[in-house]
Amino acid sequence: MDFSIVTSFVSFLIFSLTSASADQGNITAKSGDDVTLPCRSPRGEAVTLLEWSRPEMKKDGYVFLYRDESSQEDYQHPTARGRVQLRDPEMKDGNVSVILKNVNINDTGTYECRIIISNTGGRDGDLVEAKNIIQLNVIGAEKKRGHSGMVVGLSVTGVVLLLLLGIFSFIYNRKRKEAMRRNSYQPPPETGSVPLQA
Repeated sequence: MDFSIVTSFVSFLIFSLTSASADQGNITAKSGDDVTLPCRSPRGEAVTLLEWSRPEMKKDGYVFLYRDESSQEDYQHPTARGRVQLRDPEMKDGNVSVILKNVNINDTGTYECRIIISNTGGRDGDLVEAKNIIQLNVIGAEKKRGHSGMVVGLSVTGVVLLLLLGIFSFIYNRKRKEAMRRNSYQPPPETGSVPLQA
């Protein structure tokens, strides 16, 4: 089988999978990043209630709650408090996305955006509910720090070992040269023992 065909097929497969996951509301972020969790309400409709929640944390509070024309920080989950804000505080064009700041591994999970709007096109008092579900996956920078720390540690250890090897090599060669000089000394031949011919 031709290698270029295999490469093209694998590239197409990876592109298809990543495109499909983006369409399904999957977001991948690095630990420490600020992440926008996207959500939209119909344009021109007044948002009566906006809830951003995580099903596993719902009983302990919301990720973000907007009610009575203001955010309700008292109802936020302790892990979200001070870390979540509306991307557009005026919610122009129905943008009710939130920014989750300084994400970490514990932020990985399912986020649900629930919007209740006043339906101005229908009867007075009609409310319409919309939902959006996002899956956030946070990959840990802690692992990268651990690896880079290990690389730095190994680099320092390598430099120290090379330095020690150089010092021992220098001392060994110096002593070997001195020993060779001592062992290689031979006195000059005597010239007085040869008789002269006349």
